[in-house]
Amino acid sequence: MERKLPEGLLNHIAEIKGFNKQAFEAAHYHPQLITSIRFNEKKYEHFRHSSAITHPHFSLDKKVPWCEYGFYLDERPRFTFDPLLHAGAYYVQEASSMFLWNALQQLFNRDANIKVLDLCAAPGGKSTLLASYFKNALIISNEVIKTRANILYENITKWGAENVIITNNDATGFQRLRNYFDLIVIDAPCSGSGLFRKDEEAIDEWSENNVKLCSQRQQRIIADIHPSLKHDGILIYSTCSYSQEEDEDIADWMKAMFKVESIRLKVEENWHVEETQSPVHKCYGYRFWPHTVKGEGFFICALQKDEAESFTKFHAPSLSGITGKEMALVQQYITAGDWHFLKQQDFIRVIPKPWNGDLALLQKNLYLKKSGINIGEIKGRDLIPHHEFALSTLFNNNNIAKMELEEEQALQYLRKKNVVLPPGHKGWGLCTYNSFPLGWIKILHNRVNNYYPTEWRIRKE
Repeated sequence: MERKLPEGLLNHIAEIKGFNKQAFEAAHYHPQLITSIRFNEKKYEHFRHSSAITHPHFSLDKKVPWCEYGFYLDERPRFTFDPLLHAGAYYVQEASSMFLWNALQQLFNRDANIKVLDLCAAPGGKSTLLASYFKNALIISNEVIKTRANILYENITKWGAENVIITNNDATGFQRLRNYFDLIVIDAPCSGSGLFRKDEEAIDEWSENNVKLCSQRQQRIIADIHPSLKHDGILIYSTCSYSQEEDEDIADWMKAMFKVESIRLKVEENWHVEETQSPVHKCYGYRFWPHTVKGEGFFICALQKDEAESFTKFHAPSLSGITGKEMALVQQYITAGDWHFLKQQDFIRVIPKPWNGDLALLQKNLYLKKSGINIGEIKGRDLIPHHEFALSTLFNNNNIAKMELEEEQALQYLRKKNVVLPPGHKGWGLCTYNSFPLGWIKILHNRVNNYYPTEWRIRKE
């Protein structure tokens, strides 16, 4: 039996611009199943597929109009059993959320050398989008809840971006970094009414009281993080709620509390995205109704900080590098680039060299769960490669043996089961599927050791 939409919700949003009760109810009671994915541009470039994005199991001829790497699928496949999902070739992301890409296009050059914070980042959709959009930026992907931070770590690792640092901190922890970030993205925890079609159980949890509680929490989060945004820095705020209290009213609250200016974005008329203005300060916002767009409920707005605070100079020592011997061994396996190699515990990590000092600063002030790419551990004359390295685009194709797997072999590997390979190579090898790396194996004289992470293995048959 389908759950009825709360009458309180329908009354609650009745006066909001763009709401149409009959169409809204029809979109929920007779929903069109919408599935969308966003491709990992960098991995396709790395494996020379960027000119013709293809996939063996679904066609890609219906683009999400506001994101060039977003696509609608005709039906929802069993993603768990697609090796390319585990390889980080694409991310399953709700289409409305991909509007962030278009907002970034209007606000920032892709080559911008900036510092970006995704404050409420799990499970990783917006962080992977930010990592793809910005080619030279440092992306701080933060999640306060430890269990959700583990999911974030998995998805960022699969995406393979070397310019991402994952942190596990409350928003208050970033106050030690005053005037630090050029861009802060807050996809705020909310009452979730925009996702009722995808999560019917959320309907039972909706109440006006919960909307008020979420609004208060959203204000606290913004107040806590605001000091770390630079003068002229931009804050992008979004929710998956229809409630004005969590959307336009938050923009009004920010305008009243801080010196910020609303930014008006351009939207194409045929996208049917509703431009709104907040009731008091006329801040611009963009609302996605499920009866007008091919996507779920979503709200987004952008504001620019206009507070002439004194610039904070940050002093942190650069992180020490690795020995010449370690460097000589590691560089055999790494593509040439402006990298900084560092050692944490026994593992060698690599980050873009320009962010070396920032990593030291962040390490001093925050809890870091992941920084850059973990290459592996050196034991004797050998490099024991890490799974992060396998899913990156940093390895030198000429010096790493690859084992191309058929689909069923790939699924066996991803279940962390035995993989039967033809005789030949011995030692470390990189399992690939359609040329996309899945992870490491080590071939010994009498067996093949599967090094896929146990906690990420496919458990379903």
